Amino acid sequence: MMQNRVTSEALPAPAGPYSHVVEANGVVWTAGFGPQDPRTGTVPAGISEQTDQVLDNVEQALREVGLGMTHVVKATVHLQNLDEDFSAFNEVYARRFAAPYPVRTTVGSRLAGILVEVDVVAVRPSPVPGC
Repeated sequence: MMQNRVTSEALPAPAGPYSHVVEANGVVWTAGFGPQDPRTGTVPAGISEQTDQVLDNVEQALREVGLGMTHVVKATVHLQNLDEDFSAFNEVYARRFAAPYPVRTTVGSRLAGILVEVDVVAVRPSPVPGC
């Protein structure tokens, strides 16, 4: 099985012993990304701003392996305040992904000092059409 594990200085430093991105046989998984700015380590204040930064981090993780948001097939979203923040989160999410949207699971989670975390699964296009 072909495997590629990536950790990049262009992304927030991992909070533990894990890679930012793993690719195996054309399927790509990202770690869960929070809203830390990779250059400064700062976290924006509101849910909309945090969502934009999280999705910037996800997009950069995909770029590290030559993919983009259009390759995402599944997103898992954790919101600290599911009821209060879902609408504002969803507005930013809808702007950052194009229809037809990836499948998504959104859950309320206990997060450490942040409002949102997202991880995705993406698929590398087959080099042979129809495969």
